[in-house]
Amino acid sequence: MADNDYDPAGSTQMFRAFVDEAPAPQAPGTVTTYGSAATKSRTPLIAVGAVVALVVVIGVIWLAVK
Repeated sequence: MADNDYDPAGSTQMFRAFVDEAPAPQAPGTVTTYGSAATKSRTPLIAVGAVVALVVVIGVIWLAVK
């Protein structure tokens, strides 16, 4: 690498290593889905957060009207 392309943080080199990395061999018929497990596990957390936000908004409105 030339001196004028030096990246002090190393992010370019890390990105190139990530992109150039060969994918792991898979068994025939194997389907890889990225993010599906994380999405399924976060759904209840998002629902609980929405309910809590709704309760807070209703509480603020109730206090404002009272």
